[in-house]
Amino acid sequence: MCILFFAIESHPQYPLIVCANRDEFHHRATQPAQFWPPDQNILAGKDLQAGGTWLGVNQAGQFAGLTNLRTQNLQDGVRSRGELVINALASPLSVTNHLPITSQWLQEHSHNYNPFNLIFEHEHILHCFNSRSAATKKLTQGFHAVCNGDMDDVWPKMALGQQALQSYIAQTDNISINELQRFMQDTTQATDNLLPNTGLDLEWERHLSSIFIQHPQYGTRSTTIILKDTHGHIDFYETRFDSKGRNLGQQHFQIESNHPNKMR
Repeated sequence: MCILFFAIESHPQYPLIVCANRDEFHHRATQPAQFWPPDQNILAGKDLQAGGTWLGVNQAGQFAGLTNLRTQNLQDGVRSRGELVINALASPLSVTNHLPITSQWLQEHSHNYNPFNLIFEHEHILHCFNSRSAATKKLTQGFHAVCNGDMDDVWPKMALGQQALQSYIAQTDNISINELQRFMQDTTQATDNLLPNTGLDLEWERHLSSIFIQHPQYGTRSTTIILKDTHGHIDFYETRFDSKGRNLGQQHFQIESNHPNKMR
């Protein structure tokens, strides 16, 4: 997962809105979003190479998502970062080998993974743990973006998407999934003087500078829109794309949560 935008307590009907693009190599085998067996607690797509996921929700209405921190120094033989999302969403009563995710646990165990941001929910508050700094940040009311650097960095595509989401929500009470997906498919690349310096060559920095990435080898594989209303009910939309950016289909799931709440 490469970019996520959040609107928290910023819409009268939906205290949580998440718009996210998963960027990955096109050859990496993936299953579309589904309720995971055996207990159907987790709703997420599945990375078939490592068995984890990049983003999901559970039947309690909790959200978790992951981005990789861009680095040239990846370690071999470490654990898959995708299992962190599973652990964050798993019921403590479901599977014994899922460890509860807390800031303290992440500080103690993050060295077992390549660098990451993990967004996870605890007591109706979203947190973002950055493994490079070993710091946890609360996502306060308002608008936030996270990509392959620190939460709320000012990368051009982060600023562009966050501004688009904020502007749209300010103009309407009736949220259109099509409108949210429209700005998540923005292929505008940043000018060279605004590109972040993350250690990649210039051509790849250009390719990766758009919200929606189109490249034959690596690009946006799916867009996920999540709306959580004031009763705790969740609408989960996933749209998948091929290596040419063509729509492969959309799924819509609903979770009727028994835990009405507001984000804090």
